[in-house]
Amino acid sequence: MKFLPLYFTLVCLFFLNCKSQKKEEIDISNETIIEIPKKTIKKPVSDIKIDPIQHASTILEWKGKTIYIDPSGGFKAFEEKKPPNLVLITDIHSDHMDIETLDSLDLSKAEIIVPQAVAEKLPAKYTDHLVIINNEETKEVQGISIEAIPMYNLREEALKFHNKGRGNGYVITLGKKRLYFSGDTEDIPEMRALKYIDMAFVCMNLPYTMTVESAANAVLEFKPKQVYPYHYRGTEGYSDIVKFKKLVSKDTTIEVVQLEWYPSIDHNAEKN
Repeated sequence: MKFLPLYFTLVCLFFLNCKSQKKEEIDISNETIIEIPKKTIKKPVSDIKIDPIQHASTILEWKGKTIYIDPSGGFKAFEEKKPPNLVLITDIHSDHMDIETLDSLDLSKAEIIVPQAVAEKLPAKYTDHLVIINNEETKEVQGISIEAIPMYNLREEALKFHNKGRGNGYVITLGKKRLYFSGDTEDIPEMRALKYIDMAFVCMNLPYTMTVESAANAVLEFKPKQVYPYHYRGTEGYSDIVKFKKLVSKDTTIEVVQLEWYPSIDHNAEKN
């Protein structure tokens, strides 16, 4: 029993020491550095895959659906691609309605969305596959909303190329995303009036469609979240895509995305 006071004394000293250490740990001076773990914020990944084939030809993949836009370029351009569920054709010209390429594709499960002018020129064997949609009409095909947007020329000297009412641009809704394909057009009021476009594929080639300046001016008006310059090879070569990007980049809310529609050239190089 004579050791009991000593035992209590040691226990008290132990707890006092622990309390002192705890106080030192929470006593934050001006020299104390507190590190807060950083959170990693990941940019949302789009569920839409875009495959640029060439010129106006594009393949979209979304949730098991494969969509061909203006397939042209022959069998080789598509031989390793998934067969389409939908094929959208904008106009009667061969860089949009390429019958030889269509004949080479597996279209057994495909529906072909076309304006009336294209339907009239396709071989009869495609009749059962056709869904005809004309300017300012909207149809749902295989659960996908497709809106036909006018495409035509404005300049007097270019009216012979694309008259109003013949061809279609398209707005395709994939989930919550709205994609616009201009087809062959100038900066028409119907393009400028577009709203809530997430991805815009805009042509610019002379003498058939419009200048880089006109294309950029229209894009700055309808303000898509992203713009993809495509269909930019004309009779005098390729349009100046670097200039287009500089013009559009005045609006920092619009992202210009350059894909390889013409792999043999480099449009990302600065020009003098």
